[in-house]
Amino acid sequence: MERAGIGDETPVVAYDIARGSYAARLWWMLDVLGHPVALLDGGLDAWTGLETGEGDVPEPARFTPRPWPEDLLFRGAEGVIDALRSGMTVIDARAGERYRGEEEPFDPVAGHIPGALSLPWGDLMDPATGRFRNADALRAWFAAAGIDEAEGVIAQCGSGVTACVDIVALRIAGLGRARLYVGSWSEWVSDPARPVATGPEPGSLV
Repeated sequence: MERAGIGDETPVVAYDIARGSYAARLWWMLDVLGHPVALLDGGLDAWTGLETGEGDVPEPARFTPRPWPEDLLFRGAEGVIDALRSGMTVIDARAGERYRGEEEPFDPVAGHIPGALSLPWGDLMDPATGRFRNADALRAWFAAAGIDEAEGVIAQCGSGVTACVDIVALRIAGLGRARLYVGSWSEWVSDPARPVATGPEPGSLV
């Protein structure tokens, strides 16, 4: 952060070339630390007047390290299991075919965490513009999955990146702050003893 010229009070705008699906992770990392940050809706494709060249070298700044807030992330699979059994909601931001176990391009096991709901991050976007759907549409989308507030929601994906898109969408919808299962599916399947569900239904850990 300091080498990038980002100090404690420097506002940050995160963007990428993939509709924010990667930049959302940077947004989340700064947001949970209370740092001023925004996500460019639609990514680089939504920007006009692009410049080329190397750009200016930023002046170094002072960025104070802060601990990750334990109440906004889950570090381990066992915590997720306990959360599901206590009635919390896990949402899976991966594409439907990965959730159903029809394909898995990255990890050795296909499927989903038993009990997790399929809420693919791509469905949050307007296909015509590549930008987030409006707040009303997002609230309706989450309500259809039985979610009317982010408290008690844990988002996960393959490796804890695109799950942050679902977290951003919950905020846009005015539903509050969800938590992130950082290890996500890659960590879950690292232990072959953990249960795996396949098909379109969430299933259950019980």
